[in-house]
Amino acid sequence: MKQQSIADIEYGNRKRKTKREEFLEAMDAVIPWDEVVALIEPYYYDGERGRPPRGIEPMLRMYLLASWFTLSDEGVEDAIYDSYAFKEFMKIDFMGEAQVPDATTLCKFRKLMHESGVAQLLFDSLKKFLDQHGKLMHGGTIVDATLIEAPTSTKNAEGKRDPEMHSVKKGNQWYFGERLHIGVDAGTGYIHSVEVTAANASERDIAPGLIREDDHVLYGDAGLRGIEKRPEVLRDSHLSSIDYRINTGNRNHYKTRAPGFDWDRYIEYQKSRVRCKVEYPFLVIKRFFGYRMVRYRGIAKNKTHALMLCFSVNVFLLAQSSMSKAS
Repeated sequence: MKQQSIADIEYGNRKRKTKREEFLEAMDAVIPWDEVVALIEPYYYDGERGRPPRGIEPMLRMYLLASWFTLSDEGVEDAIYDSYAFKEFMKIDFMGEAQVPDATTLCKFRKLMHESGVAQLLFDSLKKFLDQHGKLMHGGTIVDATLIEAPTSTKNAEGKRDPEMHSVKKGNQWYFGERLHIGVDAGTGYIHSVEVTAANASERDIAPGLIREDDHVLYGDAGLRGIEKRPEVLRDSHLSSIDYRINTGNRNHYKTRAPGFDWDRYIEYQKSRVRCKVEYPFLVIKRFFGYRMVRYRGIAKNKTHALMLCFSVNVFLLAQSSMSKAS
Protein backbone atom coordinates (compact mmCIF):
# COMPACT_ATOMS: atom_id res chain seq x y z
CA MET A 1 0.00 0.00 0.00
CA LYS A 2 1.48 3.32 -1.07
CA GLN A 3 1.19 6.38 1.11
CA GLN A 4 -1.71 8.55 0.01
CA SER A 5 -1.12 12.20 -0.72
CA ILE A 6 -3.61 15.01 -0.26
CA ALA A 7 -4.40 14.86 -3.99
CA ASP A 8 -5.16 11.11 -3.74
CA ILE A 9 -7.55 11.71 -0.85
CA GLU A 10 -9.22 14.57 -2.69
CA TYR A 11 -9.66 12.57 -5.90
CA GLY A 12 -10.88 9.58 -3.90
CA ASN A 13 -13.94 11.59 -2.80
CA ARG A 14 -15.21 12.13 -6.34
CA LYS A 15 -18.70 10.94 -7.16
CA ARG A 16 -17.63 9.10 -10.29
CA LYS A 17 -14.60 8.27 -12.42
CA THR A 18 -14.03 9.63 -15.89
CA LYS A 19 -14.18 7.35 -18.92
CA ARG A 20 -10.48 7.97 -19.50
CA GLU A 21 -9.65 6.78 -15.99
CA GLU A 22 -11.82 3.68 -16.35
CA PHE A 23 -10.18 2.88 -19.68
CA LEU A 24 -6.67 3.22 -18.27
CA GLU A 25 -7.50 1.11 -15.22
CA ALA A 26 -8.94 -1.66 -17.42
CA MET A 27 -5.91 -1.68 -19.73
CA ASP A 28 -3.52 -1.60 -16.78
CA ALA A 29 -5.21 -4.63 -15.23
CA VAL A 30 -5.07 -6.74 -18.40
CA ILE A 31 -1.60 -6.04 -19.84
CA PRO A 32 0.94 -8.61 -18.54
CA TRP A 33 3.60 -6.05 -17.64
CA ASP A 34 6.21 -8.52 -16.36
CA GLU A 35 6.10 -10.60 -19.56
CA VAL A 36 6.15 -7.53 -21.78
CA VAL A 37 9.11 -6.02 -19.93
CA ALA A 38 10.98 -9.32 -20.25
CA LEU A 39 10.52 -9.22 -24.03
CA ILE A 40 11.93 -5.69 -24.30
CA GLU A 41 14.80 -6.14 -21.83
CA PRO A 42 17.28 -7.90 -24.23
CA TYR A 43 17.01 -4.94 -26.63
CA TYR A 44 17.07 -2.16 -24.03
CA TYR A 45 19.98 0.15 -23.31
CA ASP A 46 22.64 -1.30 -21.02
CA GLY A 47 23.48 2.10 -19.49
CA GLU A 48 27.26 1.71 -19.81
CA ARG A 49 27.55 5.17 -21.39
CA GLY A 50 25.70 8.38 -20.73
CA ARG A 51 23.11 8.91 -18.06
CA PRO A 52 21.43 5.88 -16.44
CA PRO A 53 18.45 4.60 -18.46
CA ARG A 54 14.91 4.89 -17.15
CA GLY A 55 12.97 1.75 -16.29
CA ILE A 56 11.41 -0.22 -19.14
CA GLU A 57 7.89 -0.30 -17.70
CA PRO A 58 7.55 3.50 -17.20
CA MET A 59 8.85 4.09 -20.73
CA LEU A 60 6.43 1.54 -22.19
CA ARG A 61 3.53 3.06 -20.26
CA MET A 62 4.43 6.52 -21.56
CA TYR A 63 4.79 5.18 -25.12
CA LEU A 64 1.34 3.55 -24.94
CA LEU A 65 -0.25 6.75 -23.63
CA ALA A 66 1.17 8.68 -26.59
CA SER A 67 -0.18 6.03 -29.00
CA TRP A 68 -3.64 5.72 -27.44
CA PHE A 69 -4.33 9.44 -27.15
CA THR A 70 -2.50 10.66 -30.30
CA LEU A 71 -0.03 12.79 -28.35
CA SER A 72 3.41 14.01 -29.34
CA ASP A 73 6.46 13.33 -27.16
CA GLU A 74 6.23 16.77 -25.57
CA GLY A 75 2.44 16.53 -25.39
CA VAL A 76 2.35 13.27 -23.44
CA GLU A 77 5.01 14.59 -21.03
CA ASP A 78 2.88 17.64 -20.26
CA ALA A 79 -0.29 15.53 -20.06
CA ILE A 80 1.20 13.25 -17.38
CA TYR A 81 2.08 16.26 -15.26
CA ASP A 82 -1.39 17.72 -15.83
CA SER A 83 -3.69 14.65 -15.67
CA TYR A 84 -4.28 12.65 -12.49
CA ALA A 85 -5.44 9.63 -14.53
CA PHE A 86 -2.22 9.68 -16.58
CA LYS A 87 -0.10 10.00 -13.43
CA GLU A 88 -1.82 7.01 -11.84
CA PHE A 89 -1.34 4.93 -14.99
CA MET A 90 2.36 5.83 -15.01
CA LYS A 91 2.68 4.78 -11.32
CA ILE A 92 4.62 7.95 -10.54
CA ASP A 93 4.68 9.42 -7.04
CA PHE A 94 5.78 13.04 -7.10
CA MET A 95 6.25 12.91 -3.33
CA GLY A 96 9.51 11.03 -3.99
CA GLU A 97 12.33 11.65 -6.43
CA ALA A 98 10.63 10.05 -9.44
CA GLN A 99 9.72 12.37 -12.29
CA VAL A 100 8.20 11.94 -15.74
CA PRO A 101 10.69 10.87 -18.46
CA ASP A 102 11.37 13.74 -20.82
CA ALA A 103 10.37 13.88 -24.48
CA THR A 104 13.88 13.06 -25.73
CA THR A 105 13.99 9.84 -23.70
CA LEU A 106 10.61 8.81 -25.10
CA CYS A 107 11.82 9.54 -28.65
CA LYS A 108 14.82 7.23 -28.13
CA PHE A 109 12.57 4.52 -26.70
CA ARG A 110 10.22 4.73 -29.68
CA LYS A 111 13.21 4.47 -32.00
CA LEU A 112 14.33 1.35 -30.13
CA MET A 113 10.88 -0.20 -30.48
CA HIS A 114 11.01 0.35 -34.24
CA GLU A 115 14.59 -0.66 -35.02
CA SER A 116 14.63 -3.79 -32.82
CA GLY A 117 11.29 -5.12 -34.04
CA VAL A 118 9.90 -5.34 -30.49
CA ALA A 119 6.46 -4.18 -31.65
CA GLN A 120 6.09 -7.34 -33.73
CA LEU A 121 7.28 -9.45 -30.79
CA LEU A 122 4.70 -7.88 -28.48
CA PHE A 123 1.90 -8.45 -30.98
CA ASP A 124 2.94 -12.09 -31.55
CA SER A 125 3.34 -12.79 -27.83
CA LEU A 126 -0.17 -11.51 -27.07
CA LYS A 127 -1.53 -13.58 -29.96
CA LYS A 128 0.18 -16.64 -28.48
CA PHE A 129 -1.31 -15.83 -25.06
CA LEU A 130 -4.81 -15.57 -26.56
CA ASP A 131 -4.31 -18.87 -28.37
CA GLN A 132 -3.14 -20.67 -25.23
CA HIS A 133 -6.16 -19.44 -23.25
CA GLY A 134 -8.72 -20.40 -25.88
CA LYS A 135 -9.47 -16.88 -27.11
CA LEU A 136 -8.77 -17.76 -30.76
CA MET A 137 -11.00 -20.32 -32.47
CA HIS A 138 -9.08 -20.83 -35.75
CA GLY A 139 -10.62 -22.24 -38.91
CA GLY A 140 -11.90 -18.92 -40.27
CA THR A 141 -10.44 -15.48 -41.00
CA ILE A 142 -11.98 -12.15 -41.92
CA VAL A 143 -9.77 -9.91 -44.06
CA ASP A 144 -10.33 -6.20 -44.58
CA ALA A 145 -8.39 -2.98 -45.09
CA THR A 146 -8.85 0.69 -44.31
CA LEU A 147 -7.26 3.84 -45.68
CA ILE A 148 -5.11 6.03 -43.43
CA GLU A 149 -4.53 9.43 -44.97
CA ALA A 150 -1.16 11.17 -45.12
CA PRO A 151 -0.40 14.91 -45.39
CA THR A 152 -0.49 16.10 -48.97
CA SER A 153 1.38 19.33 -48.27
CA THR A 154 4.79 19.90 -49.84
CA LYS A 155 5.79 22.63 -47.38
CA ASN A 156 8.75 20.74 -45.94
CA ALA A 157 12.53 20.65 -46.29
CA GLU A 158 12.40 18.38 -49.35
CA GLY A 159 9.45 20.12 -50.96
CA LYS A 160 7.83 16.75 -51.70
CA ARG A 161 5.16 14.48 -50.33
CA ASP A 162 6.08 11.17 -48.71
CA PRO A 163 7.38 9.04 -51.62
CA GLU A 164 6.24 5.77 -50.01
CA MET A 165 2.61 6.93 -49.85
CA HIS A 166 0.38 6.85 -52.91
CA SER A 167 -3.02 8.03 -54.11
CA VAL A 168 -6.04 5.83 -54.69
CA LYS A 169 -9.60 6.53 -55.76
CA LYS A 170 -12.40 5.24 -53.57
CA GLY A 171 -15.86 5.99 -54.86
CA ASN A 172 -15.66 9.46 -56.35
CA GLN A 173 -12.94 10.75 -54.04
CA TRP A 174 -9.15 10.50 -54.14
CA TYR A 175 -7.14 9.62 -51.02
CA PHE A 176 -3.40 9.91 -50.41
CA GLY A 177 -1.77 7.75 -47.77
CA GLU A 178 -1.41 4.12 -46.71
CA ARG A 179 -3.63 1.08 -46.40
CA LEU A 180 -3.86 -0.91 -43.16
CA HIS A 181 -4.70 -4.60 -43.74
CA ILE A 182 -5.75 -6.87 -40.88
CA GLY A 183 -6.79 -10.48 -40.51
CA VAL A 184 -9.35 -11.11 -37.75
CA ASP A 185 -10.40 -14.39 -36.18
CA ALA A 186 -13.88 -15.12 -37.49
CA GLY A 187 -15.04 -16.59 -34.19
CA THR A 188 -13.81 -14.10 -31.60
CA GLY A 189 -12.86 -10.92 -33.48
CA TYR A 190 -9.23 -10.70 -32.27
CA ILE A 191 -6.60 -9.46 -34.74
CA HIS A 192 -4.06 -12.12 -35.70
CA SER A 193 -2.34 -10.61 -38.78
CA VAL A 194 -1.30 -7.07 -39.71
CA GLU A 195 0.19 -5.55 -42.86
CA VAL A 196 0.70 -1.96 -43.98
CA THR A 197 1.12 -0.95 -47.62
CA ALA A 198 0.75 2.09 -49.81
CA ALA A 199 -2.83 3.10 -50.48
CA ASN A 200 -2.74 1.89 -54.10
CA ALA A 201 -1.87 -1.72 -53.15
CA SER A 202 -4.61 -4.18 -54.04
CA GLU A 203 -6.35 -6.01 -51.21
CA ARG A 204 -6.29 -9.21 -53.29
CA ASP A 205 -2.48 -9.13 -53.31
CA ILE A 206 -2.18 -8.82 -49.52
CA ALA A 207 -5.06 -11.07 -48.36
CA PRO A 208 -3.28 -14.43 -48.98
CA GLY A 209 -0.53 -13.40 -46.57
CA LEU A 210 -3.09 -12.76 -43.80
CA ILE A 211 -4.54 -16.29 -43.92
CA ARG A 212 -3.45 -18.74 -41.23
CA GLU A 213 -2.26 -22.26 -42.02
CA ASP A 214 -5.26 -23.89 -40.33
CA ASP A 215 -7.93 -21.64 -41.89
CA HIS A 216 -10.62 -23.23 -44.03
CA VAL A 217 -12.90 -20.22 -44.63
CA LEU A 218 -12.15 -16.64 -45.66
CA TYR A 219 -14.64 -13.78 -45.36
CA GLY A 220 -14.17 -10.51 -47.19
CA ASP A 221 -15.94 -7.59 -48.82
CA ALA A 222 -16.40 -6.88 -52.51
CA GLY A 223 -12.77 -5.75 -52.82
CA LEU A 224 -11.71 -9.42 -52.69
CA ARG A 225 -13.97 -10.63 -55.49
CA GLY A 226 -12.15 -13.05 -57.77
CA ILE A 227 -9.37 -13.85 -55.30
CA GLU A 228 -9.96 -17.59 -55.69
CA LYS A 229 -9.10 -17.32 -59.42
CA ARG A 230 -5.73 -15.62 -58.98
CA PRO A 231 -2.68 -17.63 -60.17
CA GLU A 232 -0.83 -17.47 -56.84
CA VAL A 233 -3.91 -18.84 -55.07
CA LEU A 234 -4.42 -21.65 -57.57
CA ARG A 235 -0.77 -22.69 -57.29
CA ASP A 236 -0.95 -23.06 -53.49
CA SER A 237 -2.73 -26.23 -52.35
CA HIS A 238 -3.84 -24.69 -49.05
CA LEU A 239 -5.11 -21.42 -50.51
CA SER A 240 -6.95 -23.19 -53.33
CA SER A 241 -8.80 -25.42 -50.82
CA ILE A 242 -10.20 -22.50 -48.79
CA ASP A 243 -13.89 -21.64 -49.01
CA TYR A 244 -13.96 -17.98 -50.07
CA ARG A 245 -17.15 -16.37 -48.78
CA ILE A 246 -16.94 -12.93 -50.36
CA ASN A 247 -19.78 -10.41 -50.37
CA THR A 248 -20.84 -9.40 -53.86
CA GLY A 249 -21.24 -5.72 -53.00
CA ASN A 250 -23.95 -5.31 -55.65
CA ARG A 251 -27.53 -5.41 -54.49
CA ASN A 252 -28.83 -6.01 -58.00
CA HIS A 253 -26.56 -9.05 -58.28
CA TYR A 254 -28.63 -11.10 -55.85
CA LYS A 255 -32.08 -9.68 -56.60
CA THR A 256 -34.35 -12.43 -57.85
CA ARG A 257 -37.84 -12.12 -59.22
CA ALA A 258 -38.74 -15.68 -58.34
CA PRO A 259 -41.59 -16.03 -55.83
CA GLY A 260 -40.88 -17.32 -52.35
CA PHE A 261 -37.88 -16.91 -50.08
CA ASP A 262 -34.93 -14.86 -51.43
CA TRP A 263 -32.03 -17.24 -50.78
CA ASP A 264 -29.40 -15.07 -52.46
CA ARG A 265 -30.13 -12.13 -50.19
CA TYR A 266 -30.20 -14.43 -47.16
CA ILE A 267 -26.77 -15.89 -47.99
CA GLU A 268 -25.27 -12.42 -48.40
CA TYR A 269 -26.79 -11.43 -45.07
CA GLN A 270 -25.20 -14.40 -43.33
CA LYS A 271 -21.80 -13.53 -44.81
CA SER A 272 -22.15 -9.97 -43.57
CA ARG A 273 -23.09 -11.11 -40.07
CA VAL A 274 -19.68 -12.76 -39.74
CA ARG A 275 -17.69 -10.21 -41.72
CA CYS A 276 -18.91 -7.28 -39.61
CA LYS A 277 -16.61 -8.39 -36.76
CA VAL A 278 -13.68 -6.85 -38.62
CA GLU A 279 -15.26 -3.39 -38.47
CA TYR A 280 -15.04 -3.06 -34.68
CA PRO A 281 -11.20 -3.20 -34.53
CA PHE A 282 -11.12 -0.48 -37.17
CA LEU A 283 -13.53 1.58 -35.06
CA VAL A 284 -11.24 1.26 -32.03
CA ILE A 285 -8.13 2.12 -34.08
CA LYS A 286 -9.58 5.13 -35.88
CA ARG A 287 -12.08 6.54 -33.39
CA PHE A 288 -10.85 5.51 -29.92
CA PHE A 289 -7.12 5.74 -30.68
CA GLY A 290 -7.50 8.52 -33.25
CA TYR A 291 -5.39 6.88 -35.98
CA ARG A 292 -7.00 8.64 -38.91
CA MET A 293 -3.78 10.13 -40.31
CA VAL A 294 -0.28 8.69 -40.45
CA ARG A 295 2.09 9.90 -37.74
CA TYR A 296 5.44 9.29 -39.44
CA ARG A 297 7.07 9.33 -42.87
CA GLY A 298 7.58 5.97 -44.53
CA ILE A 299 5.74 2.66 -44.37
CA ALA A 300 8.10 0.96 -41.88
CA LYS A 301 7.62 3.40 -38.99
CA ASN A 302 3.88 3.51 -39.52
CA LYS A 303 3.74 -0.30 -39.50
CA THR A 304 5.43 -0.30 -36.09
CA HIS A 305 2.80 2.16 -34.87
CA ALA A 306 0.01 0.04 -36.42
CA LEU A 307 1.35 -3.10 -34.70
CA MET A 308 1.25 -1.37 -31.32
CA LEU A 309 -2.29 -0.18 -31.97
CA CYS A 310 -3.41 -3.68 -33.02
CA PHE A 311 -1.72 -5.05 -29.88
CA SER A 312 -3.72 -2.48 -27.91
CA VAL A 313 -6.96 -3.42 -29.69
CA ASN A 314 -6.55 -7.05 -28.61
CA VAL A 315 -5.84 -5.90 -25.05
CA PHE A 316 -8.92 -3.68 -25.19
CA LEU A 317 -11.11 -6.58 -26.40
CA LEU A 318 -9.67 -8.81 -23.68
CA ALA A 319 -10.44 -6.16 -21.06
CA GLN A 320 -14.01 -5.84 -22.35
CA SER A 321 -14.56 -9.59 -22.13
CA SER A 322 -13.12 -9.64 -18.59
CA MET A 323 -15.42 -6.81 -17.47
CA SER A 324 -18.48 -8.48 -19.05
CA LYS A 325 -17.74 -11.73 -17.20
CA ALA A 326 -17.24 -9.86 -13.92
CA SER A 327 -20.56 -8.09 -14.28
